[in-house]
Amino acid sequence: MAQVQLDGRRVRGDESRRVVLAQAIDTASVDGLEGLTMGRLAEASGHSKSGVATLFGSKEQLQLATIGAAREVFVDRVIAPARAHAQRGLARVCALISYWLAYSDDRVFRGGCFFAATSVEFDARPGAVRDAVVAATTEWEDYLTASIERAMDAGELPELGDARQLTFELVSFLEAANTRSLRYSSSEPYHRAAAAVRSRLLSLGADPLMVDRIERSDRAS
Repeated sequence: MAQVQLDGRRVRGDESRRVVLAQAIDTASVDGLEGLTMGRLAEASGHSKSGVATLFGSKEQLQLATIGAAREVFVDRVIAPARAHAQRGLARVCALISYWLAYSDDRVFRGGCFFAATSVEFDARPGAVRDAVVAATTEWEDYLTASIERAMDAGELPELGDARQLTFELVSFLEAANTRSLRYSSSEPYHRAAAAVRSRLLSLGADPLMVDRIERSDRAS
């Protein structure tokens, strides 16, 4: 009986944590990680302030947990479907770009890309929270770079000599689209970013038929 009660409390605790973190990610995408407070999240998620404090312990732990939860959402919406639906190489690169554009434009979080927002907030603030944001964004850029390198090895980008440089350019297009879409309440920046990515890949010798798949609404099928 004691084990059943313990398991029941654990399940309820896990569910409460999930609900609070979902609210925390959405809030932080708009107001930043510093905008997270135990009281605000308690009110928004229907929990008590003391209950939220018990779940996370401190504001920094709450921020770190929020970053971890946001990373899981990003993987589910961008990385996992690209892996599932596109072969390694240029097809995977095109799928990653398309899924990223959809992830931001579909407003998975109210503030667009969670990491685009929080990176700016903590760029110049050393500490555990900044390190977690950097680790998550580095993981994404490293994966995109590895996918580009696969395309290079397969001869799909014959004019490209530096995969990391192309990653820098593509990520810049994506982040600009996210920012400008929020600023002007418009989806047009995503279409312009897609056009910019297509143009850049074509200049590197990419297959036009494959590059044409890149668009905000594409699902890399």
